[in-house]
Amino acid sequence: MTIGEKLRDLRTRRELTLEEVANRCDLSKGFLSQIERDLASPSIATLTDILQCLGTDLKSFFSDQKDEKLVFTPDDVFEKVDEAQGTSIRWLVPNAQKNEMEPILISIAPKSETVIDYPHEGEEFGYVLSGQIQVHVGDITHTAKKGDSFYIYPYKQHFLSNNRNTTAQVLWISSPPSF
Repeated sequence: MTIGEKLRDLRTRRELTLEEVANRCDLSKGFLSQIERDLASPSIATLTDILQCLGTDLKSFFSDQKDEKLVFTPDDVFEKVDEAQGTSIRWLVPNAQKNEMEPILISIAPKSETVIDYPHEGEEFGYVLSGQIQVHVGDITHTAKKGDSFYIYPYKQHFLSNNRNTTAQVLWISSPPSF
């Protein structure tokens, strides 16, 4: 398979149009089309930009191995702590932005809340592992406690809050990835 064919295959699997990728990479749609049809060759810098927009890198793109990792350990987890916000997010699957869904583990300190997530495409699912939270969607608030789950079509702004005195933990899965 040629570079152009591989790029087109990757783009179509990500359900992106030529125009979307071209805009993200600051390229013309015509030039990207020529690359995909092997009528033009991108520079290494341009190819790197295109691959980044498609959620991969040069090494993975040129690797013929289909050795996909299926099990992830705590060593694979990336954590972002926002002390000012009172939250921490742990990405449970590395590079999940290239997948159809993105699982995270979010901890919400007592009397804290997540950043407001504005309306976007997709679906989100959460399962409360510990504590109790409030799920805010638009002007409506629902309470969810340990063992409860929630499902959001994020067409309204939404966020989670914890008005209790103990930390809450939520397994949150978004599709497509949004964190």
